[in-house]
Amino acid sequence: MTTQRRILLEGYTPEDILRLSDEELRAFVFTDEPLVFQAGSANILGRFQVKEARLVVELAQIDGGGEGILRTLWRLAERHARDRGLDSVEWIVHAVHCAQPNLKLRRVLDGFGFVVREVPGHGVAYHYVHDLQGVKRSR
Repeated sequence: MTTQRRILLEGYTPEDILRLSDEELRAFVFTDEPLVFQAGSANILGRFQVKEARLVVELAQIDGGGEGILRTLWRLAERHARDRGLDSVEWIVHAVHCAQPNLKLRRVLDGFGFVVREVPGHGVAYHYVHDLQGVKRSR
């Protein structure tokens, strides 16, 4: 028998987060400022923004983890964006020039289709734009 461990984000399930009001999300998540949060066993430095019809997820540092944090964030970001009628989710992950690179993270990013590129205003990063209208693409 296999048991699936539920990944909590700051003590909340992804479903709890999806039930938060837009006002609560603006106060705690979409502040246009970097924030540190715990997801499962990882501590993450990131920023979440809505620009035009796109949810932008920028991850600057991920310490720990390994139990599917990125997959959980991916599903949560996609569901949030779809629920709000957004067109896409843009991912910017600053894991290119780490002092201690996480090779597993790089394999996961490569598997998702991320590419290393210069992202205007953000520098060189793993980048992916998930088009929620049916076509996935990286720009």
